[in-house]
Amino acid sequence: MKPKILTTLPGYTRAGFLADLAAGITVAMVAMPLSIAIAIASGAEPATGLVTAIVAGFLVSALGGSRVQIGGPTGAFIVVVYGVIAEHGRDGLVIATFMAGIILLIAGRLRAGRLIALVPEPVINGFTIGIAIIIATSQVKDLLGMQIAHEPADFIEKIPALWQARETISPASLAIGLATMAGVIALRRAFPRLPGLILAVGAASALVAVLNLPVDSIGSRFGALPSGLPMPALPDLGYHRMIELLPSALVIAFLAGVESLLSAIVADRMIGGAHRPNAELVAQGAANLGSALFGGLPATGAIARTATNVRAGGRTPVAGMVHALTILVVMLVAAPLAGYLAMPALAGLLILTAWNMSEPHRWGEYLRAPPSDRFLMALTLVLTVLTDLALAIGVGVGVGLALRMLRRDVPPADWQPPER
Repeated sequence: MKPKILTTLPGYTRAGFLADLAAGITVAMVAMPLSIAIAIASGAEPATGLVTAIVAGFLVSALGGSRVQIGGPTGAFIVVVYGVIAEHGRDGLVIATFMAGIILLIAGRLRAGRLIALVPEPVINGFTIGIAIIIATSQVKDLLGMQIAHEPADFIEKIPALWQARETISPASLAIGLATMAGVIALRRAFPRLPGLILAVGAASALVAVLNLPVDSIGSRFGALPSGLPMPALPDLGYHRMIELLPSALVIAFLAGVESLLSAIVADRMIGGAHRPNAELVAQGAANLGSALFGGLPATGAIARTATNVRAGGRTPVAGMVHALTILVVMLVAAPLAGYLAMPALAGLLILTAWNMSEPHRWGEYLRAPPSDRFLMALTLVLTVLTDLALAIGVGVGVGLALRMLRRDVPPADWQPPER
């Protein structure tokens, strides 16, 4: 249960700090546009993404069980957050996030970190691809600059609405979105150590401002971003309100726990380390409690940002803490600049994020998997896209565990009955 920072700081050197400092600043440059884009796609104010990256990001690194984990808002929560805000309002999301934090704290104290092994991998893969599809389709409107009075949240209803609005497509918005995506890809390949995300988004947004293109920006749609953190406040935890939001809190806690532990496993492979799963769950609980107190979004370990941290040279939790503090400093001194970020650029960024979430390099592996795994993955994917996440997770895990039990009961091909 001991946080990794307590075992990594003894013997900490100046060279180690400089490496963590550079990595933390690099990750912050990646995290800022992503956090803003995720907040907007979730139906929240842009500033809530930065608040989450600052508060939750700091707590995940300070209390977590991984040396290099980076915490903050992630694309996996977009669908859940959008649904909670639409049905229960912003205050409902804060309450659900607060409750999810408590659930994660309890799970960590009960040493539930190893239970991730019970979640079948096809369920995680199908769930992740399903979320990626939903994220990508949710960004089509802003990528194309479409004018839709009310964009449906439901996937089935969204597709006809987008088709009906096809005549409102803005060539300027499409050009900025595609240019941003091309810029991100090119910079990643040519200069992998540079923060290509913010460079591409910044360049595209500057082009919109200089040429005065008819393209929406954060400022034109949401107004100026605040130049600091809000005051913390305890949410209104009424009994009936908590019961109403308990299913959403359970889904948030599940997503935060699973994604953070998966991210920690990926980080272990990259650095040759070993994370502490129960300490990680406790840290995620504290991070979601902290984010809720400041009116932020649900948070978890971010796989892409964690990998960026490792590639940039981060080796201790100090890098993650520097990442959070860097975003805070930028928010304090340069918040007005964020108002110029172009909406199509952020939409293009999230579409690339969704593409990477789907892990296209593994599609061949999925197709070669056993039929039962393919069925389970397809079932989870379809339920994720067409129904809701709680049902998809519940059915996927239930069917997966049932299939696992049946496999154990099936005798091997060369099995012979015992002699009597």
